[in-house]
Amino acid sequence: MPFRPRALRAVLLLAGFFLIGVVLLAAMAGLDWLLVTRLLTARAARFEGMIIAVTVLLALVVLRGMFTFLRAGRLGRMDQGVAVGPDDQPELWAEIRAAAEAAGERPPDELYLVAEVNAGLAEQSRLLGLLPGRRRMLLGLPLLAGLTVPRLRAVLAHEFGHYSDRDERLGALTMRGRKAVLHTVEMFQEGSTAFHQAIAGLYVRYAHMFLRASQSVARDRELAADRMAAEHAGRDATAATLRARPVLLAAHTHYLKAYAGMGQPLGALPPVGEVYGGFRRLLAARPGERLTALSAGTRPPRPHRYDSHPPDAERIAQIEQLSADGADGPAALDLLRDLDAVFVAMEAQGLSDEVARLPRMSWEDLVLARALADAEEWSRPLRVAVARVLRSTAPAGAPASADPTGVTALREEPALPGLDEVLDAIDRGLLWPEVADRLPKPPQAARLTGASARNFIRPTIFDALAGLVHLHLVGNGSATPDTGWSGLPGLALPQRWEAGLDDALDAAVSDTPDTAPLRSLLAGDPADPAVSV
Repeated sequence: MPFRPRALRAVLLLAGFFLIGVVLLAAMAGLDWLLVTRLLTARAARFEGMIIAVTVLLALVVLRGMFTFLRAGRLGRMDQGVAVGPDDQPELWAEIRAAAEAAGERPPDELYLVAEVNAGLAEQSRLLGLLPGRRRMLLGLPLLAGLTVPRLRAVLAHEFGHYSDRDERLGALTMRGRKAVLHTVEMFQEGSTAFHQAIAGLYVRYAHMFLRASQSVARDRELAADRMAAEHAGRDATAATLRARPVLLAAHTHYLKAYAGMGQPLGALPPVGEVYGGFRRLLAARPGERLTALSAGTRPPRPHRYDSHPPDAERIAQIEQLSADGADGPAALDLLRDLDAVFVAMEAQGLSDEVARLPRMSWEDLVLARALADAEEWSRPLRVAVARVLRSTAPAGAPASADPTGVTALREEPALPGLDEVLDAIDRGLLWPEVADRLPKPPQAARLTGASARNFIRPTIFDALAGLVHLHLVGNGSATPDTGWSGLPGLALPQRWEAGLDDALDAAVSDTPDTAPLRSLLAGDPADPAVSV
């Protein structure tokens, strides 16, 4: 079916979505009128009164749905973004205006920078877009950090392409209508009363019919927006943008977990402006395939059942049918003036007051503090287990702790054995099974015996010994913090430790423990050059 008949059918179904409410209200009003004027009897007054009460409650639900449907295009408050005016960032606004002109559309009235790998254009439309209203554009700073200027132009032109009526006005109306329908159905489904559920079933079934009928129109609009982006920014830049977005999403997720959230267990934050600004450092340290590797093995989020976006492969294939241009340019962040101040402003908007008051640490201090905290956490179960074994095997005449339970002593950090004492306990043959049996494990594993029990707990002991080694090397100045923008944040260890640590730990936790390789490393020169781990 050609585009215009399909779009017209979708618009008629959209009108029907609203008319459902009108029909329901008319039917309930007619029923109430009949009950009051023709059917009301003294014997059935109570029953008829209950029916009228139910219809009034249902009518209120329907009216709320109709009101939600008509207000679906309203723009709410923006609390998480940084408002940017044309005088603040004239170069960025110039690109936005150029993209709007290329799409035959008017530029936005508002621009907000947000902390997401995303971009969007919303309009405070009336009557589902038949009457234009205020426009708001959102641009993610992490997205800008990963794009060049031509690729940003592709993103901007694509967003304006959603609203362009250059090809078909009904298509743009259909896109707005789909958002309104989904918003209205979500409102009905959030209701917990029986009245909400009764009305929701009818609206949901009709919504599915409308969304199925308009799906092809919505996908054609997305492909048309891609073509518009290619016309404005070039084929290669547009295709590269589509390929880059999932990579940037994976990289940003990795950054938030490994870097921005690094100080969460410590109650600390990175330097001012670096909570969001540090992402550009990670991107700069991971060009090309090293950045793409962050998305390897990650499954893209499952699209919504009625997602209007065709698969990326289909979109890229369409774009690559155009003539090659090979154009690229400077980084999109270069368009922003006083970039550091922008990231500081983003923190002021994006962080809660409680989080923003946390102490700040340099990246190096934060990495070191987190590495020490992790090493303490890894090693503590082993140190506690060794302390209990040593206490249980102490000679009868040895002085006892003032606390007969030993709990207080074990909670005091100086009372826990260090690396040398743990190695001595291993050399005494206490690792299997005395120490291993005292390490925490899930109930299922507690029933294991022999080789199965050793193999289950061995990685825990390995990590605990590694933690003790890290604490030892930091303590004598051999290990230093490494922000690891090209890898993972952690400690830089001496080269000989990096080369021999894993084998030495494997020997120490084997079925026949041998601490000699680890002791040999400990006896070496602590001033060896360091490498990152």
